[in-house]
Amino acid sequence: MKTAFVNGNVYLGRAWARDAVVSVEQGRIVTAERGSDADEVVDLEGGWLLPGFIDVQVNGGGGVLLNDSPTVAGIAAIAAAHAQFGTTAMLPTLISAAPDVIAAGLDATDEAISSGVPGCIGIHVEGPVLNARRRGIHSEGSLRKLDDAMVELLTRPRAGRVLFTIAPEYLHADQARALVDAGVVLAMGHSDADYETARAAFDMGVTGVTHLFNAMSALHHRNPGMVGAALENRSAWCGLIADGYHVHPAVMRVALASRPLDRFVLVTDAMPCVGSDLASFELDGREIIVADGRCVDANGTLAGASLNMADAVRNAVDMAGLSLAQAVEMATLQPAAFLGLAAERGTIAAGRVADFVRLDRAMKPQATWIGGERVF
Repeated sequence: MKTAFVNGNVYLGRAWARDAVVSVEQGRIVTAERGSDADEVVDLEGGWLLPGFIDVQVNGGGGVLLNDSPTVAGIAAIAAAHAQFGTTAMLPTLISAAPDVIAAGLDATDEAISSGVPGCIGIHVEGPVLNARRRGIHSEGSLRKLDDAMVELLTRPRAGRVLFTIAPEYLHADQARALVDAGVVLAMGHSDADYETARAAFDMGVTGVTHLFNAMSALHHRNPGMVGAALENRSAWCGLIADGYHVHPAVMRVALASRPLDRFVLVTDAMPCVGSDLASFELDGREIIVADGRCVDANGTLAGASLNMADAVRNAVDMAGLSLAQAVEMATLQPAAFLGLAAERGTIAAGRVADFVRLDRAMKPQATWIGGERVF
């Protein structure tokens, strides 16, 4: 089946096309080229057809928090909520959970992938090996050391990608080696590490920085901290929460200008309120209020975000001054590359998974396809 997307703007490969014909078989793109002659025609009406968004940090959505529902049903509900906003591949994310919850989440992710839950490609285990001084909304009682049992749990063979966020001051070289050798993607975050410790963690195999600037030692002109180490490192992947609350737009612009743009990744850090009408929800027994696009506890501490990927892309353009192509790649090709999946996802090109999102002129989601099937 060939489908022509016409009268709009198609991000074909890594260039814009006015009209494009895409053929799909068994969930993958067979051909993708400029043109308009096809079996089916979709009029974009001046809007956009983009690769599906890839989000590596999704705590919840559709009224569901993964910590509370580390099940196939929970993952499916979260993925379906985010598909409404163009997310076609995601890592459901655990927030400093107990070992039994982590085990349940890992197993549920395997089952979700094997049973074909649309959009689930792995799991992000954020914590619980974090620094209490930089824990943010993570409960101090949930924090623990990285022991042999946790390393063994994280290194078991899995159906999808496993991303593990750890405070680098608690990571030892032999542990890092075991995790990386097993295919675990390592990121640093929620850390009070100094510049030298962060640099050493990169040398040990850490390749990502979880929500840059948030919950980490800051950049100071005499103490570069973890932020300084991250901005200096030209190969590390840095996540950015582009909601205007987690990072001031001016700081975002400075960061984007300071190092290779193709090493930044847009993330939502989304909570259960995304894709639902929740005005509040619970996290570890604490009430989290959703107001004015923010999620905060009673003390005003940010608790994840009320953000979806379509808004993150639009904010990256409006707040950070990026071109749409640059913002799109931060939500598609770059997270795919971070996870080692660029040959599979992130572009509309032959051989890739047939994941697309259609936006209208105002960049509001109109349709989402996962593996060639329309899911929204």
